[in-house]
Amino acid sequence: MTERSEAEGSKKGDMWDDKSDHDDVTKIYVNCSPNGIESICFDYVKSGKPIDGPFHGNSWNTYTHTFEINHLKSEHLESVEGYYTEDKGIQALQFKTNLRLSKPIGYHDDGCTKFILAVGGKKIIGFHGSIHDWKVVSSLGAYFTWSTPTRIEAIGGKEGTKWDVGVNQAGITKIHVRSGQKGIQFIKFEYVDKDGHLIGGPMHGSIYRRGSPHVFEIMHDKEYLVSVEGYYEGDDECGVIHALQFKTNIKTSELMGSNTGKKFRLASSGMKIVGFHGYAEKNLNSLGAYFTPLTPTKSECHGIITGTGNAIWDDGAFEGIRKVSVFWASSYIMCLRINYENAGKVEKRNHGINIDSQEEEFVVDFPNEFITSVVGTTNSYAVSSLTFKTSKGRTSQKYGIETSDSVEFVLESKGCAIVGFHGWYYYTVRVIAALGAYYYPMPLPPAEKLEAQGGAGGAPWDDGSNFEGVRKIYIGTGEVGIVSVKFLYENDIHEIIVGDHHGNKNLLRHEEFDLDYPCEYLTSVEGSYDVVPGSEEFEVIIMLMFTTNKRTSPCYGLDDDPTFVLHKEGHKIVGFHGKSSTMLHKLGVHVLPISDS
Repeated sequence: MTERSEAEGSKKGDMWDDKSDHDDVTKIYVNCSPNGIESICFDYVKSGKPIDGPFHGNSWNTYTHTFEINHLKSEHLESVEGYYTEDKGIQALQFKTNLRLSKPIGYHDDGCTKFILAVGGKKIIGFHGSIHDWKVVSSLGAYFTWSTPTRIEAIGGKEGTKWDVGVNQAGITKIHVRSGQKGIQFIKFEYVDKDGHLIGGPMHGSIYRRGSPHVFEIMHDKEYLVSVEGYYEGDDECGVIHALQFKTNIKTSELMGSNTGKKFRLASSGMKIVGFHGYAEKNLNSLGAYFTPLTPTKSECHGIITGTGNAIWDDGAFEGIRKVSVFWASSYIMCLRINYENAGKVEKRNHGINIDSQEEEFVVDFPNEFITSVVGTTNSYAVSSLTFKTSKGRTSQKYGIETSDSVEFVLESKGCAIVGFHGWYYYTVRVIAALGAYYYPMPLPPAEKLEAQGGAGGAPWDDGSNFEGVRKIYIGTGEVGIVSVKFLYENDIHEIIVGDHHGNKNLLRHEEFDLDYPCEYLTSVEGSYDVVPGSEEFEVIIMLMFTTNKRTSPCYGLDDDPTFVLHKEGHKIVGFHGKSSTMLHKLGVHVLPISDS
């Protein structure tokens, strides 16, 4: 259901309304001047398609600020903070998504009235407001709706009663499980609702048998579920869950039950579990989950945060940090300049003034490297030194000087990257007075592309690397070697992705190599290539053999000694690329580090 907030600002002007029939806000354009916000425009997504919104106000002779929201990466607009006067209307705006904060747009002073457009747990999908004399945005209001979680289908059997906890709770606090010889007998959830009340949910399964009880507690104010692993036996009709193991951002539960049957995993990169659903009768037959994007967490500020001449600044959270420039003199950090990564673009933020100071730069190899901690010191006036550490184990030099009265602080959150900074600037003395950070769970590293091996013929192809693993391989063979290949992949929300045929697509006969995914994963490919008989021009792949963490496949194609190996130690293969015509000429792979799970 859509909720409409009243427009905040001056009561003057003519009304405008973008309506509420949108999926998301994707881009915001703001024109401002010393007179205030002179015009504003919003681009939306409607029924899955991008649409351009109209400009509201005067769009001439002013500077345009833009703020993009990547809805394809589950980013959505949560709130708008602004300032207005009755005479001049909206003077300043700042936009906040579930992942980051825009820079402040416009100017405001003590004579302005502050407002916030926000509804807890909901996202903004439209705007309305008013324009005064077509020269200034006099007021702004918004339309809100619930953020739609990602639903992963239940894994296991569909026998019994269908149940669904839903997603309207604020957090899961306790999970009760009882296991027996024939599988998980029941599961039950306790949670906090959005009004802060503790709720005990119903039991899903049977309670009238002996079994082993298990309880997993979650501190919902600072802990959240990131994955569930388990085992099940049977098919889609009469499967039974035999074991469950829950993992949060802080800890992992015991394995509840026995590791009998096929392993499964409910997880999605960069997201947390907010609800469950499934089927149950005498046992828990299946289990599925709802996911929402993780929101960056914000640390406290370390240093001097009160006093005359101190001003707060806040960059919000981004995808990562590319470079930090530190300007220091004597025992004070005078200025910080940070280059952030934002959807392929560099966003620059500057805090302080560089006057008679020494400049030092610390460059981060984003996206392969992230800043994971900052060790700093503060004295009675300001931040006096900073040292940065990264996910690759690198440590910067100490920027600044630690004095006898310095107190050390650490900005760090286990398993997380630092993706933004906030703090206080002491503009009377021109120093950084305090510093804090935004944290986000460490993202998976991008897949590495290993060079394809084979001949030079054929047209290039690439299945990509946005997969969690390989489930099945189809190999077409002929008299002269490998005629075609096709791969089945699985993505991070357990969808099976069917790759294209590469080679002779009309081949009726092929061989198959099935992997027991996710327990089994591909670690290397061996092969050989040679010139096609009767031709001096075309080299083709004549043999392939696949190795997993458990076994090695038969030799496909001609019986030949391997001449190349596609492999990287400590990594698994998650994608393929190469060259093909009516034959397979070349083959390469995409690899990711093997995780504990």
